[in-house]
Amino acid sequence: MGSVDAMARRIRMTLGSEECDLAICHVAVVDVQNCEIIPEATVLVGDGVILAVLQEQEIDGPIRAREVVEGRGRVLIPGLMDAHIHIESSMLTPERFAAAVLPLGTTRVVADPHEIANVAGVVGLQYMLDAAEGLPLHIHFALPSCVPCTPFEDAGAELTADDLRPFMHNPKVCSIGEVMNYPGVIACERELLAKISAAKASGLVVDGHCPLVQGRQLAAYVGSGVANDHESTTPEGMRRKIAAGMYIFIRHGSAASSLERLLPGVTVHNAHHCCLCTDDMHAGDILRNGHINNTLARAVALGLDAPTAVAMATLNPAMAYGLKNIGAVAPGFCADLCLLDNLKDFHVHMVWSAGRKVAQSGRLLVDLPIKAVPASICSSVHLTDFSEEKLHIVLPSRRARVIVLQPHSLRTRQKIMEIATKSDGTFLAGLNPGLCKIAVIARHKGCGRIGLGIMAGYAEKGSLLGGAIATTIAHDSHNIVVAGSDDGDMACAVRELSAMQGGIVLVRKRQVLVRLALPVGGLMSLADASEVARLNEAVKEAARAFSISEDVDPVVTLAFISLCVIPSLKLNTRGLFDVDNWRFVDIAPNGE
Repeated sequence: MGSVDAMARRIRMTLGSEECDLAICHVAVVDVQNCEIIPEATVLVGDGVILAVLQEQEIDGPIRAREVVEGRGRVLIPGLMDAHIHIESSMLTPERFAAAVLPLGTTRVVADPHEIANVAGVVGLQYMLDAAEGLPLHIHFALPSCVPCTPFEDAGAELTADDLRPFMHNPKVCSIGEVMNYPGVIACERELLAKISAAKASGLVVDGHCPLVQGRQLAAYVGSGVANDHESTTPEGMRRKIAAGMYIFIRHGSAASSLERLLPGVTVHNAHHCCLCTDDMHAGDILRNGHINNTLARAVALGLDAPTAVAMATLNPAMAYGLKNIGAVAPGFCADLCLLDNLKDFHVHMVWSAGRKVAQSGRLLVDLPIKAVPASICSSVHLTDFSEEKLHIVLPSRRARVIVLQPHSLRTRQKIMEIATKSDGTFLAGLNPGLCKIAVIARHKGCGRIGLGIMAGYAEKGSLLGGAIATTIAHDSHNIVVAGSDDGDMACAVRELSAMQGGIVLVRKRQVLVRLALPVGGLMSLADASEVARLNEAVKEAARAFSISEDVDPVVTLAFISLCVIPSLKLNTRGLFDVDNWRFVDIAPNGE
């Protein structure tokens, strides 16, 4: 049907001279443009778009629709949109992720696949685009800008501006992903600026990541074209960034949440520049608590006006990315719709994607196409010349620079500590209760690099860890991270990860206690959300016997210990990295 014919058909359906596809009657509608509630309305849908939102006095004849849904007592809102997520962090493939979040009202996400891109480069990026094809979950992609995330990484790939350009006109691509290397922008690194310039020339949004950046540095960063940030920590910092023209993405995910801290900074005057996102959310948390609908419930419970909250999860992110006719219950907008029981707990009754009913009462109603995963992505763990002896740490002065974890935070600090050692200076965790060894081992290109460190705050104070925990989820280069109190257990865990081509494994006395296989790039499972959640819960249950501090997450903490853009002291395959001063430092202070 031609565009003129399609337009004429929609006009006739709107006026009632032709039968429309769907009518949702007697429903309260959240008007996100005015941030208010239309108490009694009938919404007409045809050809995948919203035709009309009619109040009772505007209905001048019988409703003609192929399907009529009675919404009395319920609330209709636009389909929910996650403004920024890494699907890989759910440990699910795009198809399995869609199956998990659609029944929860999420119909649209902006996904930055820089996790799989750091493992598999353009092959990983193309896989994600292919896997999203044909799904009722609308997945918009952010092209990863930082692969690797800093110049000091051993990632599985490097994506240059030239590598990204062929993807920039893909209709599924809406932005260039979070520019985590903000020091590189400020230092005018040409390759990074070339990516930003190419994105802007292609009409793409540039996503940001700039914790604690302010003043002239913030002005330079935003002035380069960066449009949003999800790393604000205070209302004051959030307002400064909004004043600079940025959209603020308020995060509530498995790894971190800024919701409670930042909501006091949201006002009637700046709410239109605020969006909700999860960033990283595990499958178990999605099934147990919900997705964006859970974030909305929490925001409203914290005092945010419900229509404003809904706008922050629908229209606002669409506006932030320049997505037209998305995110509102209004004529001409895409008929992504969510029928709720109420605006308090945001329990989802029914979901439509582009006018097609896809979920009801928590159950997915449609079959999702599953794409094959390229074989190279399922063979991503490559160890070279690894041995237990390479995990030994020798401290001639019996002093060490230690990574000190902060309670319930991804940030760390560094501390010079006196260390008990063997007579030859070899560090043994058994002589240092409360400390454990940590290693980051290259797994991508056979370079054989291993970074070693000592960590405080992971094991309970005065306790030994009691085994080894290892994972191939290690932001953002996703090498192997292993923590333990015994080198033999650590080595056993590393070899097990290699044998299963990625995942999470716990070892005690050379015996594997539990494993969660993640063969898709060492990041994602081929199983569905319930199975991944079950196995991940088994990992957590086994970890409870490991004397791990209650102030940290056993796996998430390890996954972020190698992310060298979060202050203050991190560890990657090349050694300890001082994020505050942007340089590597020795484990032995002053080179001792």
